Amino acid sequence: MDVLVVGGGGREYAIGLALAKDPVVKNLYFAPGNGATLQLGQNVEADDFDALADFVQEKGIDLTIVGPEAPLVEGIVDTFRNRGLTIFGPTQKAALLEGSKIYMKNFLKKYNIPTARYIETSIMDEAAEFIDELEPPIVVKADGLCAGKGVIIAQTKEEAKEAAARMLSGEAFGPAGQRVIIEEYLDGYELSLFAISDGKEYVILPAAQDHKRLLDGDKGPNTGGMGAYAPTPLIDEKLYRKIEERIIAPTIAGMGKDGVPFEGVLFAGLMIVDGEPYVLEYNVRFGDPECEVLMPLLKTPASELFYKAATKDLKNLKVEFKEMYAVGVVLASANYPYGKSKPSEIIIDDIVHEDLAKHAHICFAGVRLIEGKLFATGGRVLVCVGVGETIKEARDYAYFLAGQIHFAGKKFRSDIAYQALEVNES
Repeated sequence: MDVLVVGGGGREYAIGLALAKDPVVKNLYFAPGNGATLQLGQNVEADDFDALADFVQEKGIDLTIVGPEAPLVEGIVDTFRNRGLTIFGPTQKAALLEGSKIYMKNFLKKYNIPTARYIETSIMDEAAEFIDELEPPIVVKADGLCAGKGVIIAQTKEEAKEAAARMLSGEAFGPAGQRVIIEEYLDGYELSLFAISDGKEYVILPAAQDHKRLLDGDKGPNTGGMGAYAPTPLIDEKLYRKIEERIIAPTIAGMGKDGVPFEGVLFAGLMIVDGEPYVLEYNVRFGDPECEVLMPLLKTPASELFYKAATKDLKNLKVEFKEMYAVGVVLASANYPYGKSKPSEIIIDDIVHEDLAKHAHICFAGVRLIEGKLFATGGRVLVCVGVGETIKEARDYAYFLAGQIHFAGKKFRSDIAYQALEVNES
């Protein structure tokens, strides 16, 4: 089987790494990939979706897997399917679950799926009136895609009104923010739950937890994610059942009833309040860095999972996961998330420790190959992933590996998975 992975970040590297270890996969391509995906396969440049589809047809590629949200929201799946090509991911209409927060919230309301109380509006007076009804903190969300930055948690009513005004005027996020959602703040702990669906059947993956804040102790600004781990002990079988029955099952069924079957990865960003799950948001692809810790736990060959989902045949696949834990620690550049950093050569020490080589690996993200050397060129440069029989063991491997990697301005959190370790110690 020949496979194309669309994207060029750590998530796509992790998917590619799983496929590269799969004996069924003969040729692996990335579009556009990054400076390190060249170690796994071939990078491809294409001007648009049609040009990429041309390449897939010319090469006889059997399966395309889409990593990021932007091409999904822009309709890459529709383009490929119209040409009879097998592709993993939701259609443009189904991708509205992430592409429009208003569409998502109204869908949740229609099918009685638990979420925070909210209003949607493009009128500042309506936003201000609802803000006055809420107790801070207050959540203000831009409707469209904002690269993970379109959510403001305001600590005062005045701050919430200011955020709404900046969005509605177009100053904050341009057209993406000219319709907003104002919602109540849910006080609990967050979980990331992923389900892979073929439109009817679905498989729920081990629950993960992401660490969004830049600094230890969940302080500092929000980022795209500074680390993650899976599975998390913050969920038990009872909570899994609640999430499946109240959220995942009605979502897959509801999309089907609406004539928009959901195929691909459904990423439920959840808040757990007093043992009850609420949907904060939906994404229509793997999270990054959650993907980097889920792929190593997959026991079923990756090619089978993605291909069966893309061809509406999940019912004939038994999906299994290793009884292990994975922890991923993001190494970021000096100025992340505030601005760009100067390119810096990445130096990796020789891994002489046999256990480390066996239990840890790197997923490269913001890197470029310059004159044969790998340079850190992005905000989140790479993810150090450790796998072990306990969360502590996996975490130790991840941090051991992080210590073997050097580039100017390297920074990372030192407390990834701290909540899980606190639960295990209590």
